[in-house]
Amino acid sequence: MKIIPFTLFIATCSLTIASEVRYDNFTLYRLIPKSLSEVNILTDLETSHLGGYDFWTHPKDVGVSVDVLVSPDKKSSIKDMMNSNNIQYEVVIENVQEKIEEEAKLNEANFKGGKVGFSWTSYARIDQIYDWLIMLSSQYPRIVTVIEGGRTSEGRRILGVKLSFQPGNERRGVWLDSLIHAREWIAGATTTFILNELLTSTDPGVREVADNHDWYIFPVINPDGYEYTHTTNRLWRKTRKQYGVVCYGADPNRNWGFRWNTGGSSSQPCSDTYAGPNSFSEIETDTLSRYLRSIGQNIVAYISFHSYSQMILLPYGHTARHLDNYNQVRGIGLRGAQSLAKRYGTQYVVGNVAETIYVATGSSMDWVKDTLKVPVALTYELRDKGNNGFLLPADQIIPSGLETLDSLVTILLQTDRLLLNRNRTVV
Repeated sequence: MKIIPFTLFIATCSLTIASEVRYDNFTLYRLIPKSLSEVNILTDLETSHLGGYDFWTHPKDVGVSVDVLVSPDKKSSIKDMMNSNNIQYEVVIENVQEKIEEEAKLNEANFKGGKVGFSWTSYARIDQIYDWLIMLSSQYPRIVTVIEGGRTSEGRRILGVKLSFQPGNERRGVWLDSLIHAREWIAGATTTFILNELLTSTDPGVREVADNHDWYIFPVINPDGYEYTHTTNRLWRKTRKQYGVVCYGADPNRNWGFRWNTGGSSSQPCSDTYAGPNSFSEIETDTLSRYLRSIGQNIVAYISFHSYSQMILLPYGHTARHLDNYNQVRGIGLRGAQSLAKRYGTQYVVGNVAETIYVATGSSMDWVKDTLKVPVALTYELRDKGNNGFLLPADQIIPSGLETLDSLVTILLQTDRLLLNRNRTVV
């Protein structure tokens, strides 16, 4: 791996997490329902929207674990509920605040003195990411162009880059995005790692897919929320638009205009899965969708990075039915998962969203697939399986980036073959 040298001076913000929201003695539990009735009990708890419970994963089926962050004042209640219903459980993280502070200390150590070389040993702030993107356009002026994909409610730009290594790739565009959910830090770090590799790697497979596609790469498509996770609340998920007196933000991956708010989302503004008052109510999703429309005819693969659970998900979130070219794309996803596992043995599950995890409507992937008719649309749920959840240590950034790039190379080579065969059939 070649790291592009780049030095920043940070003068405008503290590099520690001065959180107004703390998670002292909040505990992450893993619950394992052994019967349908136990699944229903957990589903009822989640949909009750009682304070003190944050479902990091969701009730799905018998034997499928559910990760729930529980506030100190609710520990007795959830233990009583689990014991009275004989629901198996274990403690995954005893004190979440301690994990947050460990992460903050690492970032602070890497940024000590106010200067940082952009690398993948810690999680970067939004301004650092944007400055790095701008630097790339100066370092590679014939390849990299900074692009603005949209705006945010707090006035930030949604910045990305377009990579074009040679003429003739105009109709072979690949879209990569991440951090639509603000707390999923590993997703953005993986995206920037892949971007760096596309520019610097000499690996033949990487060079083949890099050189023969145009790339549209947006590491942070929820900038307000992401910055908020660094300054105020590490576990914030949504946008930052105000709704009412005390509620902020909608879930930007439940706000897109396909099957909007028809399942797996909430109409309550304080909920983490609030779909918004209407589709595209968030300026982030509205402006980004307009940009996507403007280039949609050129995109052959749309890939969005999330965390966590180690999955490659296919459309759609509203139904478990296998629609469109599901079987072809699932085959591509399975080959990608096999390639991903070769380096470190990391195992990924591949399947339709509703079938594999839960019903979730109004997502960017489903909108892109239905509206823009992009041939291959996938969502990664990156590391890990829950031992760290959204607080994945930074020492896993590079391994995550390497194995994800391995799978991405395979997926794009398979996509090219799919499109070649389709064109031959048409001819």
